[in-house]
Amino acid sequence: MLAAGRSARMGIAKQTLEIPGWGTLLGNAIRQARLLSGCVSVVVGGGYPLIRYRCSQPPSRWLYCPDWEQGMSASLATGIQALGPSALGVFVLLGDQPLLAEEGLLRLGQRVRQAPDSVWAADYGARVGVPAWIPRRLWPQVLRLQGDVGAVRVLNQVEANRVKIVGVDLDVDTPARWQKIKQVLAEQA
Repeated sequence: MLAAGRSARMGIAKQTLEIPGWGTLLGNAIRQARLLSGCVSVVVGGGYPLIRYRCSQPPSRWLYCPDWEQGMSASLATGIQALGPSALGVFVLLGDQPLLAEEGLLRLGQRVRQAPDSVWAADYGARVGVPAWIPRRLWPQVLRLQGDVGAVRVLNQVEANRVKIVGVDLDVDTPARWQKIKQVLAEQA
């Protein structure tokens, strides 16, 4: 789970935002990640330790990214480098997509269990993105990324297998988006 950014466009540590009835935004993301794996690591940086203190759902472990200001590539590297030699791959999720449909995440997990050496990623129409499964064989490519570049570049270059996950297209990155997401969540309740 990547949650190390400074939330510059949001203006506050968005990971600590409260979702009525669900806890914090990051706590909800950890709950979503547990649909894919029992071991959920959260990579943090900006806003840490406040984010940890306010998180409503503890992960399996917290990973501090000392280079978090260098962007998403540093967060990915911190997460991947913390995995042991027996890991077949890594699920990559973001901490700001509260509308991800549970059935889509379960479908992603099922496909990975059936073909763990394949690359799986959420279908965004013209491209793929996260949530995604990156098998170990692609880690060298991901670890070469620099700056505020995420795994999306690698996922699209290798033409990852697509998985439909409703809700991927709306993340919390501005106050206006947050208001829209809260409205959608209220309508779903």
